[in-house]
Amino acid sequence: MKLDDMMDEWEKDSQMDQSELGLESLRIPTLHHKYFKIFSQEGLLLKKLESDYKVLLKLKTMYYMGTLSEEELEEQAWEPQPLKILKQDLPLFIEGDDDIRLLQNKIDIQKQKLSFLESAIKTIINRGFLIKNAIDWERFKVGA
Repeated sequence: MKLDDMMDEWEKDSQMDQSELGLESLRIPTLHHKYFKIFSQEGLLLKKLESDYKVLLKLKTMYYMGTLSEEELEEQAWEPQPLKILKQDLPLFIEGDDDIRLLQNKIDIQKQKLSFLESAIKTIINRGFLIKNAIDWERFKVGA
């Protein structure tokens, strides 16, 4: 799920009908389930991306060191590394590699999604307190 889609969905789900606070309190478990399910799925996707990153990092390290076999080069559809790269310069080449940067960007986006979902779940958890405060305020306004 895209971050923008999550934000749009949360914008709708976070709205409370002030005239139906009792029904809004009954929606709390449903909302919690919905967003925790998404959080779990996105968390698993992050784990997969991080695992893929480790594999890619190993392959790219071997590639830039010139130790990747012909079969592995063909499997990855990479040309043989023409440069002789010193071990001390290896991080520079790996950090600048397009494949590495693309996967790192995906990981960063995934972490941002999880941060957003954590915030939404915390808000859902606190929703009961917000509803209680709104009810108390209404009672105060009518003098009860």
